[in-house]
Amino acid sequence: MMLRFDHIAISAVDLAEGVAAVEEALGVALAGGGQHPHMATHNRLLGLGDLYLEVIAADPDQTAPNWPRWFDLDNFQGRPRLTNWVACCDSISAAVAASPAGTGIPVALQRGDYRWQMAVPADGKLPFDGFFPALIEWAGSLHPAKALPESHVRLHQLELAHPDADELIAALAPLFRDPRVVILPGPEKAMRATFTTPQGLRVLE
Repeated sequence: MMLRFDHIAISAVDLAEGVAAVEEALGVALAGGGQHPHMATHNRLLGLGDLYLEVIAADPDQTAPNWPRWFDLDNFQGRPRLTNWVACCDSISAAVAASPAGTGIPVALQRGDYRWQMAVPADGKLPFDGFFPALIEWAGSLHPAKALPESHVRLHQLELAHPDADELIAALAPLFRDPRVVILPGPEKAMRATFTTPQGLRVLE
């Protein structure tokens, strides 16, 4: 049972601020997105070929849920930045069972025509300080990456630096292999994504 790279998440306090930061950094316009009523969040998207990029924030127009939001958004502060990555699977129950404790409990969700299950940690915090991927299982053949307009932007590399890099590598080794994801030891955790764009290489951190 292998996981597949699905998308990356840029968290923001304010969605418009997050969208503006990504559009300035990458030189392209975001498209698509909407609301997530279960989590009281909203997002905008950018197609990256087989992947997509998501800018996500708490939605002030929705009532806050009685449970922690995904990606630890309830505690997010500061500038818009890369905070998480997401891997998809064919069986989320099997993927959760094979993943570190605290990866989450599958929750059935929908937005428009999209249906999926996502493993959401009880406290909103994914293992390895959020550097272990969130797990998602899409229902049917619909997927945002297929529906988004061509951006001519592609993810070149997602670099994850973490003090417990060896343990993170060991946790992912039986589940995930993608040359675009590089895990490195570092004194502090840091996430960095490099993209090829019509304007050359661009970086989001």
